[in-house]
Amino acid sequence: MKLVSASKLRRAQERITQLRPYALKLRELIGNVVSVLDVEEIPSKLVEVRDVKNILVILVTSNRGLCGPFNNNILKHTTEFLTEHHEEALKNGNVKFLCLGRKGFDFISRRGYPTIEDKSFDVLSDLSFDVVDKTTDIAFDMFLKGEVDKVYLMFNEFKNVMSQVRRADTLLPLSVSDLGSEEEDGLNSDYIFEPGREEILTDLIPKSVRISAYRAVLESNASEQGARMVAMDSATENADKLLKDLKRTYNKARQAAITKEILEISSGADALANA
Repeated sequence: MKLVSASKLRRAQERITQLRPYALKLRELIGNVVSVLDVEEIPSKLVEVRDVKNILVILVTSNRGLCGPFNNNILKHTTEFLTEHHEEALKNGNVKFLCLGRKGFDFISRRGYPTIEDKSFDVLSDLSFDVVDKTTDIAFDMFLKGEVDKVYLMFNEFKNVMSQVRRADTLLPLSVSDLGSEEEDGLNSDYIFEPGREEILTDLIPKSVRISAYRAVLESNASEQGARMVAMDSATENADKLLKDLKRTYNKARQAAITKEILEISSGADALANA
């Protein structure tokens, strides 16, 4: 299982490495476009900030276990985050969950929290953009209809094989102040746009949100494979140690039995000699 996870991890790292520059550049482009606009001028309801009464949480976990604390960490982080920031909504049942991964769905179901459907959405068996985008459409639809006022993404961000960062990102509404390059301090908005800014934003803002959701799934998948590889490596080491301990115990028991038999034979021979 360690070797299988290592192979899957390489593919997962390639995917996320290829997507990150595109996602960051897309946000930078949108940031340049909106840098000279007021929020009211942005032609998209996806940036509309409302009073938060109803919340949707997209929870990304795995379908299988044997990956160490990977699932427990993000589930614990999700519970703590919602308790700290939206305790009243959580108690009143105003927090709904859209679970990408069976482990997250099982956890949420056991605690009686409302879910979008009575099953998890299986996006991990086919990590294509189209599959993940179907779940993003659900979040879009609920937000635009006013059924939810905020959408969170809960996932593990991949740093390296030994480390994952638990993230609680706001997917909707899209925060205009957070747009832009993560590597540059300022934005350069001195551009001539064709078509106009409004047409560009109408197309790019939904695309940016969709890419963010897809990136979260890829990050979580890479984190899962890294966590499983580490867990299986630890399990192998523990099994080897247990095997050595068992062999040592067996050899001690065998030596004790042989010593006992030798003593019995010697005692019997001495008894016959003295008879």
